[in-house]
Amino acid sequence: MPQIPEPRTLRDLRASGHVHRTVKAEIRENLLARLRAGQPRFPGIVGFDETVLPHLETALLAGHDLVLLGERGQGKTRLIRTVTGLLDEWTPVVDGCEINDHPYAPSCARCRRLADEAGEELPVAWRHRDERYGEKLATPDTSVGDLIGDIDPIKIAEGRTLGDPETVHYGLVPRSNRGVFSVNELPDLAERIQVSLLNVLEERDIQVRGYNLRLPLDILLIASANPEDYTNRGRIITPLKDRFGAEIRTHYPLSIETELRLIRQEAALDQVGADLPDHLVEVIARFTRLVRESTAVDARSGVSARFSIAAAETAAASAVRRAALTGEERAVTRVADLPGIVHTLRGKVEFEVSEEGRETEVLSHLLRRAVAETFRGTIGGLDLAPLLERFSEGTQVESGAMVPAADLLRGIGPVPGLAKIMSGLGIGDESPGHAAAALEFALEGLYLLRRLSKDEVDGTTVYRT
Repeated sequence: MPQIPEPRTLRDLRASGHVHRTVKAEIRENLLARLRAGQPRFPGIVGFDETVLPHLETALLAGHDLVLLGERGQGKTRLIRTVTGLLDEWTPVVDGCEINDHPYAPSCARCRRLADEAGEELPVAWRHRDERYGEKLATPDTSVGDLIGDIDPIKIAEGRTLGDPETVHYGLVPRSNRGVFSVNELPDLAERIQVSLLNVLEERDIQVRGYNLRLPLDILLIASANPEDYTNRGRIITPLKDRFGAEIRTHYPLSIETELRLIRQEAALDQVGADLPDHLVEVIARFTRLVRESTAVDARSGVSARFSIAAAETAAASAVRRAALTGEERAVTRVADLPGIVHTLRGKVEFEVSEEGRETEVLSHLLRRAVAETFRGTIGGLDLAPLLERFSEGTQVESGAMVPAADLLRGIGPVPGLAKIMSGLGIGDESPGHAAAALEFALEGLYLLRRLSKDEVDGTTVYRT
């Protein structure tokens, strides 16, 4: 745990030389420092360096509240959460304050009273930047009380009068005072509830029922929205949209290399416990891109980055299952593990109405295209005649999701040039599992190029001439 600063009273805080800055000033100055030093500003964000991040940095330097606009699964929420990394590591607050008042400028009734009573002995606590983030998913049941606040009946029952401002129970927005607050999927928020955010963005105050509290909220408000929502489920009301300083468009990975980096970074392959060779990661990346580009898929809905991540984890899990059932010492993912992702991930894709009933057929076809494209780009230029010669005498090779690597290798026999195939696929591990993964991929590629035939019966695949 990082070292918490020493000052514990207002007097000690002043003596330490602490300077009070607003949230947007903190972010601006810390962002400028990282830009000048060439340090990462948004760790873990992939594919936005030349497109989204320059616009985001400009908006933050300008001190603007902003909206991230993009289809599902483009990393909007992840990006919003990384903004908190630009806050100061620690910030002082009045000890026990519900809305994180700064000791130099207490604003709520409780802290003003406490400051008058304690003077320079006002107790000070410290909050880490990880605690200065609030988030609300906009749902139809969200109320003004959830976001802004309401009267606390328990405090009334304790004997306080309705005219006492301390009877207010603060909502999520004021509780995120002096931090970053995110409203995810803002168009889903009912229009009458969106109105409650107008004062937060412009006048920087809140109103709770009959109380005009005039709390000078110090907050950076970031919202996310899906373009489809503007027409299908709701919209951001015009006055609220006008109060945001910037609208920034996000996107899916623009290149296959970025898609590969994203899968490797986000897929929990270590947790699943199987090796996923690079050529199969590329197949999954190409498959995802083909699904996004397909005319059979509703482009307005998009295909989330979670699609490719889940595909990688599902394929790896299939290898783990095979290893557990067949007694393989090491789980290595093969081409035979890929078809299962079609059935498990079908629900993640929204198809056009005209494709109803053909969903599995469409995805299976796109998966085969992805394998063929990866084959051409990796080992398609190699001389695979020695492998084809193994079939010249009527040899048949049985494969499938439940066929162990040793049985596959035994069925093919020695293959001259196997080392070149594995090298072309970037496989340096010479274990039986990786050798089987390389050979099976070569067999599938030859089949897709019509150099071999393939029969599939009850989950078992047989390659032959």
